[in-house]
Amino acid sequence: MDENCNYQFRPAWWLKNKHLQTLYPVFFSNKNKINLISETLILPDGDTLLLDWSENKNQTDKPLLVLLHGLEGSSSSPYIQRLMKQALNLDFRSVCMHFRGCGGVINQQVKSYHAGETEDFKFFLKYLAQKSNFNFVYAVGFSLGGNVLLKYLGENPSSTFIKSAVAVSVPFELADSAESMNKGVSKLYQWWLLRCLKESLIEKGNLEKIGISKAELLGMKNFWEFDDKVTAKINGFINVHDYYKKSSSRQFLNNITTPTLIIHSCDDPFMSPSCIPKPEEISRQVQLELNSNGGHIGFISGKIPFFPEYWLENRIMKYFLK
Repeated sequence: MDENCNYQFRPAWWLKNKHLQTLYPVFFSNKNKINLISETLILPDGDTLLLDWSENKNQTDKPLLVLLHGLEGSSSSPYIQRLMKQALNLDFRSVCMHFRGCGGVINQQVKSYHAGETEDFKFFLKYLAQKSNFNFVYAVGFSLGGNVLLKYLGENPSSTFIKSAVAVSVPFELADSAESMNKGVSKLYQWWLLRCLKESLIEKGNLEKIGISKAELLGMKNFWEFDDKVTAKINGFINVHDYYKKSSSRQFLNNITTPTLIIHSCDDPFMSPSCIPKPEEISRQVQLELNSNGGHIGFISGKIPFFPEYWLENRIMKYFLK
């Protein structure tokens, strides 16, 4: 394992604060979105996944980059858009797999996507291998999507379909992340994400099946409460502690055999530094790059204010091209 704090990234002097690193790309990214080709993938239980392709999926002469978004994200998320554009510039195709219920598609089953749900991703990869004639893919996961990716790789060490992978700003310990986001300024991120989760659940219209009222849902103040009364309940976990324990990716890192790069910032406001895995917890195939700054999926450099240089996308593609 290669562990080197403050590895390569140097933050813009005008964006050194972790919250500025986190929020700037959300509000000030280029609004020009690339044209995507949408496809619906039907799951074994009848639910669907929305797949957004940067190019026709049948063009198998180019390497394929598989992208997993974060909590309540989509192919429209700025970090997905930037990486898709960078991939196109380097002659890669890319596809964003939306987790069930994301991307504007309301899933029909009571169960939802969550940080430890890898079966849908496994089915999607099988579809790519069998139906679309891809021999291998590259994979990138952001935040929750990064946790899903690392957990999948650790659960399936014999699989070689993913040639190499990158995981960014991963909540290695879900309990730690839930605790960190319930403190200080990070409560604002928690409030926004919970608001999105609640709106999605209300729109889905199955609160009665879950056994909670709209008032009870709207009254939930933190991830601990939401994940205990909703996420754990509808996805077969005993409680929130069972969900966090079984779904955290940290315990799977030592089983990974796929060449994998983890990019992480020690000042990530979504979690504490204590969640970062130790060298003995990580397999030799995993390269952990720890940076002192960068926020959560930020990593913006640049010498001139409001002329940002997005370091993250360049680092990811450089890893795949090495």
